[in-house]
Amino acid sequence: MIHGMTTQPPPLAGVTVVAVEQAVAAPFATRQLADLGARVIKVERVDGGDFARGYDTAAGGLASHFVWCNRGKESIALDLKDPRGLEVVRRLVADADVFVQNLAHGAAARLGLDAATLCAAHPRLIAVDISGYGSSGPYADKRAYDMLVQCEAGLVSVTGTPGQPVKAGIPAADIAAAMYAFSGVLAALVRRGTTGRGGPVEVSMLEALVEWMGHPLHHAMHGGTTPARTGLAHAVIAPYDAYATADGGRVLLSVQNDREWRRLAELVVGRPELGTDPAFATNAARVANRERTDGLVAAALGALTTDEALARLEGAGLACALLRDVREVAEHPQLAARERWREVGTPVGPLRAPLPPITLPGGETARMGDVPALGQHTGALLRAAGMTDDEIAALRRDGVVA
Repeated sequence: MIHGMTTQPPPLAGVTVVAVEQAVAAPFATRQLADLGARVIKVERVDGGDFARGYDTAAGGLASHFVWCNRGKESIALDLKDPRGLEVVRRLVADADVFVQNLAHGAAARLGLDAATLCAAHPRLIAVDISGYGSSGPYADKRAYDMLVQCEAGLVSVTGTPGQPVKAGIPAADIAAAMYAFSGVLAALVRRGTTGRGGPVEVSMLEALVEWMGHPLHHAMHGGTTPARTGLAHAVIAPYDAYATADGGRVLLSVQNDREWRRLAELVVGRPELGTDPAFATNAARVANRERTDGLVAAALGALTTDEALARLEGAGLACALLRDVREVAEHPQLAARERWREVGTPVGPLRAPLPPITLPGGETARMGDVPALGQHTGALLRAAGMTDDEIAALRRDGVVA
């Protein structure tokens, strides 16, 4: 849907995507394309569809992962082990601009749906292979789920407390791969616009998340030490943590430089001499004396209510935030003020969802189409592919489509 007065078509209008996808990595990538106006045809298994449909029933009876990753798509349910089902996919791909798959390693190649095979047959096609560890190397055949890749990529080693490593609370490896697949498709579409040719795009969850490891990776490779796990604190900046307030809240504070520390010492802690005390005057000194630094800040903020603490910090020009739970995020005043919520149609009725963060010139925003029921568009897509009602009925009778 378009928010505002713009009459421009969405940027990916006219682009057709066929996706043999499951779980999160590929579905989240293609959802970005659907939100920008692409037609996304989601190929699902006849026996239950994308297995993410069965993860939970928290979203009004639907799976929360599926609702998140699959709006704006058309669902066709096919048995790809049957040659007739596979032929339907080949017909769909012949008319597509983009093909995306994240099947287990080797499965797409056995079906002739790997990027190399498809791009050889269709030179304008952009074909995306998303995998756990890449198409080659000793890990190519390993099964890859988000938590496992978080561990292999080192994310878990720098997340948590000194005594307990923890995975991220969101599927970071899946999301990283999805966003690189999304941007890879956009880059390939731009290149096709100038050369007329598509081509293969490969993204692995491991490589995507290793890129996101960013400063901890460079710190370890070039500095010789791995950043410590510090909970909400920062491994190399202090004070940078969550501090309890008098009414039970928790306020996060981030001091980025020594000027900010001097303001904090004077206007919040009430001890301006700490701004020049050699034990605290530099960030290196504060990190070395982290326990004392945090104790001074905790004592000052612990004497204030949450609102008073935020007001004092903001008055001093210091970066601060509240530690919100997920339900509180759903009622965040900033998101409400910027009208960042929409309703998305689903098989169980409308569900609230946040507007995607890309806002284009003219106020154009995401399409945010309906979440499909399994096989909701099978008949229409088969008829569009040239099949008669009798042929479709025969496929249904044989369990090739649903």
